[in-house]
Amino acid sequence: MTVRIEERVPTGNPDLLALLPDTPLARITTPLPQPHPGFWAKLECVSVGGMKARAALSMLAGARDRAELRPGAPVVESTSGTLGLGLAFAGQALGHPVVLVVDRELEAGMRALLRAHGARIEVVDRPHPVGGWQQARLDRVRELCRELPGAYWPDQYNNPDNPAGYAALGEEIVHQLGAADVLVCSVGSGGHSAGTIRALRRHWPSIRLVGVDTVGSTIFGQPARPRVMRGLGSSIHPRNVDYAQFDEVHWVGPAEAVQACRTLAEHSFVSGGWSTGAVALVSAWVARVEAGARVVTVFPDGPHRYLHTIFDDDFCRARGLIDTPVATRPVEIAHPGLDEVDGWARCRAVLDPLSLVEVPA
Repeated sequence: MTVRIEERVPTGNPDLLALLPDTPLARITTPLPQPHPGFWAKLECVSVGGMKARAALSMLAGARDRAELRPGAPVVESTSGTLGLGLAFAGQALGHPVVLVVDRELEAGMRALLRAHGARIEVVDRPHPVGGWQQARLDRVRELCRELPGAYWPDQYNNPDNPAGYAALGEEIVHQLGAADVLVCSVGSGGHSAGTIRALRRHWPSIRLVGVDTVGSTIFGQPARPRVMRGLGSSIHPRNVDYAQFDEVHWVGPAEAVQACRTLAEHSFVSGGWSTGAVALVSAWVARVEAGARVVTVFPDGPHRYLHTIFDDDFCRARGLIDTPVATRPVEIAHPGLDEVDGWARCRAVLDPLSLVEVPA
């Protein structure tokens, strides 16, 4: 069956491209949850297309250069929200209709926002029995690519143009900060951690990379479990994750991320979603335990799409995410394949689950 896209094909608005670069760098000193000397946060929430607009533009431009994406052809991708916003931005800038496959767990407000920006939304209503919502979305993407003439699937999890899109972000940090010892990155598709650290190590070869995952994610060798947090973590194994670049990994639980997000909002005004809370918590801990270290991280988005989740007391209480004690330091584990974590944990053995190669710390 051939599906006809009803939406008007965008003509392209390249002037939008000037709105992405040079997001600000903020100094964060709010106790998270304990006092620390402070760390630097790149505020991608200020970018009109969000952090992942960088990756979206890179992937579409690369496909156009290789003639994999024809002028005006549709772009189809799976998203938990943030990349969808970036693709809607890139589709308008470059002149491509965008079809986004989401699941019923995606916030109604984000669905409305994506539609408002011209994207067509396809909703999957049940998770895959093994791969969960992520695999269910990917299965629907493959169906749509067969149905839509000329459709292009960026495949954000396995596309080298994804990390390449963050080279400029790394160069901006170099220009703004001058020197850094540790980069803390959330890990989902693997793009922004890989692209940013490669750019930074061209200038600062000794900078360390700390990865931040969510409990229940398989990326670094933990077993897959249902996950509350969206935007970081995965139930598949993205090949954009550059395991050799990481010096250690932390897993953060949703209650810890919620507390960090709310504390940031109340005391720093700057806040965001699950990834922001998770990397803020870990960055503050690194700054506290590594005396004199200059720590930098990336806040991928702002708080607005999380008003009915992270910042909603009823949502959080129903899931035991507030009014309960949370960890003030990570539990140390020796190997990700031997100890299953259910809260904030740290491991200095970095494991690529597909190659079963351990990267020494």
